[in-house]
Amino acid sequence: MAGRETNPNFMNGVPELLILRLLQQEEMYGYEIVQAIRSRTDAVVAVGEGVVYPVLHALEHDGALTSRRKTVNGRSRIYYSVTPAGSRRLSELSETWANLASAIHKMLTGGQHGEAIS
Repeated sequence: MAGRETNPNFMNGVPELLILRLLQQEEMYGYEIVQAIRSRTDAVVAVGEGVVYPVLHALEHDGALTSRRKTVNGRSRIYYSVTPAGSRRLSELSETWANLASAIHKMLTGGQHGEAIS
């Protein structure tokens, strides 16, 4: 039987998942992504540029994103957008997170073999 990771490093995938989801909707630049994550999660998730830019660069390196320089209101910014490979990655991550959220919800609400937390 193959070994299974007992404590998956799932929290590291949160910025990647959120960034891919945002960029699937529209192209954005780094700081705009930081603000959108904070705003759209009601500040429950707040990641800084020090988290976002390395994730953007890694996703671009892996072929999940493309970038282009664009000047808006006299400011040059790098805008990112999702590639077909990025869409597939988002789909995989979304499925993983849906399964994880369901399992956690089941534990918290007293699903099979557990008592609800009061």
